Amino acid sequence: MAPSKCLAIATADRVEVLSVREKMKIRSRSLSYAILVACSSIALAACGGSTGQQSGTSTLPPTPDPAPAPSPTPAPAPTPAPTPSPPPPGYDPMTVQLPDVPSNFDVNSELVAAWGTGAIPASALPDVVGAFRFICNASHLSYDDPIVYPGQPGKSHLHQYFGNTSADANSTFTSLRTTGSSTCNSPLNRSAYWMPAMMNGKGQVIKPDYVSVYYKRRPKTDPLCAKIGTACVDLPRGLRFVFGYNMLNTTAKPTGGGYFNCQGTGAVPGHYTTLVEAQKNCPATAQLGAVISAPECWDGKNLDSADHRSHVAYSAYIGQAYAQCPTTHPYVIPTFTMGVWYSQGSAVEPWHLSSDVMANGTMMTPGTSFHADWFGAWDSSVMNMWANNCVNLLLNCSGGDLGNGKQLKMYSGFSWTANPRVVIPPTNS
Repeated sequence: MAPSKCLAIATADRVEVLSVREKMKIRSRSLSYAILVACSSIALAACGGSTGQQSGTSTLPPTPDPAPAPSPTPAPAPTPAPTPSPPPPGYDPMTVQLPDVPSNFDVNSELVAAWGTGAIPASALPDVVGAFRFICNASHLSYDDPIVYPGQPGKSHLHQYFGNTSADANSTFTSLRTTGSSTCNSPLNRSAYWMPAMMNGKGQVIKPDYVSVYYKRRPKTDPLCAKIGTACVDLPRGLRFVFGYNMLNTTAKPTGGGYFNCQGTGAVPGHYTTLVEAQKNCPATAQLGAVISAPECWDGKNLDSADHRSHVAYSAYIGQAYAQCPTTHPYVIPTFTMGVWYSQGSAVEPWHLSSDVMANGTMMTPGTSFHADWFGAWDSSVMNMWANNCVNLLLNCSGGDLGNGKQLKMYSGFSWTANPRVVIPPTNS
């Protein structure tokens, strides 16, 4: 792997989504040894590994120019539930999480010495949140959505999955924890992440080069935890949610602050609200990014809800110097920002999301329907490592570094570039 790619994982920066070139500028000399070691044979897997099994290298055959596949007509929005009441004093929200399902393999076989030396990452100060970052590749394409349409294969628009390689319409917390590998470093993270597939005007799918994921939260001991909400807590087992544009209620305001960006040679970075705007400022020599943030407030009572959103919420500034969670969602959980990065190819061509095409064939402004889903399925012991060390000790962890001298092993098929970059969408039977 090129040193600059390892540097993208190792850099301890406080910005959620930075280009590799930006990270090179701020890399301190204190980590230079770790970079060299991470690229050595000892820590090659932790820094990305080889590119032997991801996607294959077959040449894309010529295809006709089919019309974009329409999204299914969304189910009617559920009747709004009554506003939930705040939990009573002394209530323990973690009692609602699902029973633990241990990994069915040797956990230690998926851990390596952090950066080859067992080094502990630096403090995240002056930042106020502890950070845990890692890199994913794309997994499979599917018309399934186990959150919105559980048990209904083929019901949804086309999704690009990351993480668990076996996620489908019938996925549950138990099935995710016990089956599939992962394109997010290691099967220690069998969580499923997905978003609408990126499409070109020929009905083909543009595969992302890589995905950056950045979990963060204030430490549990931060006094502001009790002011932002009731307390800062861990991610409960079995939690799942949808965020971004609401396909079930298109009049609702999108959540997650989703936007499009550009990085690389000739790029004009920005927070662009549509793909049209982003591509105007993103030449063929650059990468286009789709960036969105998950909610950080939880009601402490439900792992899902009728609209798959109401059990979680976002903090907001309501007269204080810090954002606060709603009183109905007083538990502060680790949020994450997901940045999905795509090469433009030899020439810029118009793109859209699969969900931008409605059931009647109408095309929304490309990128308008940007949203994402998350179904948590971490190995509990490993999630405790990054939560207790990276987050609660206010450390700046990158590249799957768990903050305790250990690091997630990177799966052997990792690559910084999609190959092939353009693929034919699967048939929806």
